Amino acid sequence: MTHHFSGLERKEKLQAMSEQTFDLIVIGGGITGAGIALDAQSRGLRTALIDMQDFAAGTSSRSTKLVHGGLRYLKQLDVKVVAEVGKERAIVYENGPHVTTPEWMLLPFYKGGTFGKLSTSIGLRVYDFLAGVKRAERRKMFRPQETLGHEPLLKKKDLRGSGYYVEYRTDDARLTIEVMKKAVELGAQAVNYAKVEELIVENGKLAGVRVADQLWGDGLSSKKTYSLYASKIVNAAGPWVDTLREMDHSKKGKTLHLTKGVHLVFDQSKFPLRQAIYFDTPDGRMVFAIPRDGKTYVGTTDTNYTGDIVNPRITAADRAYVLRAANEMFPTLGLTEADVESSWTGLRPLIHQEGKDPSEISRRDEIFVSDSGLISMAGGKLTGYRKMAETVVDKIAAMLVAEGVVSAAALSPSRTRTLPISGGDVGGSAKLEPFLQGKVSQGQRLGLTRAEAALLARRYGSNVDAVFALLAQYGDEAERRGMPASVLAALVYAIECEMAVKPADFFIRRTGALFFDIAWARQWKAPAVAFMAERFGWDETQRAAYTTELEKLLHEAVNPLEA
Repeated sequence: MTHHFSGLERKEKLQAMSEQTFDLIVIGGGITGAGIALDAQSRGLRTALIDMQDFAAGTSSRSTKLVHGGLRYLKQLDVKVVAEVGKERAIVYENGPHVTTPEWMLLPFYKGGTFGKLSTSIGLRVYDFLAGVKRAERRKMFRPQETLGHEPLLKKKDLRGSGYYVEYRTDDARLTIEVMKKAVELGAQAVNYAKVEELIVENGKLAGVRVADQLWGDGLSSKKTYSLYASKIVNAAGPWVDTLREMDHSKKGKTLHLTKGVHLVFDQSKFPLRQAIYFDTPDGRMVFAIPRDGKTYVGTTDTNYTGDIVNPRITAADRAYVLRAANEMFPTLGLTEADVESSWTGLRPLIHQEGKDPSEISRRDEIFVSDSGLISMAGGKLTGYRKMAETVVDKIAAMLVAEGVVSAAALSPSRTRTLPISGGDVGGSAKLEPFLQGKVSQGQRLGLTRAEAALLARRYGSNVDAVFALLAQYGDEAERRGMPASVLAALVYAIECEMAVKPADFFIRRTGALFFDIAWARQWKAPAVAFMAERFGWDETQRAAYTTELEKLLHEAVNPLEA
């Protein structure tokens, strides 16, 4: 059990981090930063990671939640991206099959649409080839009747057929947390809500960072600061990469270009989608509609963004665009604004390319090294996180060896290709189903319903035993608090083993409930906040602040920004 990743020991952890020197400090706790920390620590580099918000709170909890091969990059003839990312999907899946699942995707084509039968057939074949897709998952082509057999809700007029191919669905925030936990299990130090306020420069070279604890007195008194030192510092701050480059006076040449993507969530009773669909819109963009856990979500938009980076919001125009796209493709549903149950809005930190519209900008990643030695990682995709990390750590390891900081003999090559992430020790994807069945039976013997046991087993994978152990320990308390034991056990696990320190951490990043089960989040928020307040010793002001924050997020998930 990852007890050394407890939210209750955050302050002590920060203090301890300030008392040692690291080989590497990673700024940013999204999937890119988590991947870098895991790769570096697993090779033998002493690694620390900090994030000014919660882990995965930026782009890494607000994506389309697909580990996908980037079929649309074939349209841009970006063959290298497709080949690399396609192969990475299978690796990400094998190392954490509990958080990533193969999902057959239907790509319908219509008379006059972007895709025709020939281009779809050839495109998917090339895709299968480049991505090294295994035989059982290679593309199939359907006629109109077979297409409607798979998804009767599709628009029938001018339907010419469809392509059928495999993508991988994931829980982006949980994937990030599991990668981070694995890094911590191997000895990395990671702390959330620790913001870099200043870069420490000695003799013209970067030597460390000054960070402020964002939870110190919760803004009610001055924030406590800590100085952390390392031989190398990597900036993996996603949408904030340029903010740190400005701090370093090295923001020149290529810069970030932020675009915004929104997703809407509907209940299956309003949008009974059977089958994931990837379709083009009248303006030539591509949109996903994906069934998941009794809901259907649809997205995304791709518009230039210059607003608040910490809290991007959905606008009425965004909502109207996605609703229009959905109603166009699924005309019998008549979806309205009232049917939207939840939503999320994320930013893509792309590398600016002059004269290209948002959908055309490459999703490639690049590494910039400044004069002071700040190593910045920009661009890239969720799917390619492991490979990106391997590339940047190769570079860092070579620098450290050249500078005599570590010996080449002390470092191993990258191990992450075959390293299961936390919760992923289930014997690979082939053994996942029997593993889950066994855990569901065990959960039922412990008094859970079948649905509760299945939810926990799938969410936590091989860590579910730790959650099951908490059921007995907290059963009486759960009853006293009027909440199910499964909810309290998940909350305690999130606090003690996943560094959740705010209600929003639990309801958004540790469970995904705010997006996919907003009614559940509303139902259990009061007892969850009350429990956390006692565990963390919050005063009334802190408790009120966290309650307000959660209420605001619940409100914003449903209500667009007022123009």
